[in-house]
Amino acid sequence: MIEDLAALCDNKGYLRDWQCWTEVIARRFAQDEGITLTQAHWEIVYLLRDYFAAYDASPANRALVNYVKRHLGPEKGNSIYLMSLFPESPARRGSRIAGLPKPKNCL
Repeated sequence: MIEDLAALCDNKGYLRDWQCWTEVIARRFAQDEGITLTQAHWEIVYLLRDYFAAYDASPANRALVNYVKRHLGPEKGNSIYLMSLFPESPARRGSRIAGLPKPKNCL
């Protein structure tokens, strides 16, 4: 278990280095967000990490929806589905759990 996760994070609670992320860290961030990770969550978390690796940026909500739709189909690539997994802001909450920087246009 990570003893001092705060030391790895910026002042907003996001990892400074996305490559030091582990599933243990993801579970801690999810717990902080009030989310219990299921297989459906992990599927999106790993897609978020793939997106970041490809584009060197965390996706905004619309880009996330389109990316999920392209990779998992329209039944998962829609705002309602993503909001059910990561309430309020799938891009912001999902990116944090995935160990990525906060998306630039998220509050």
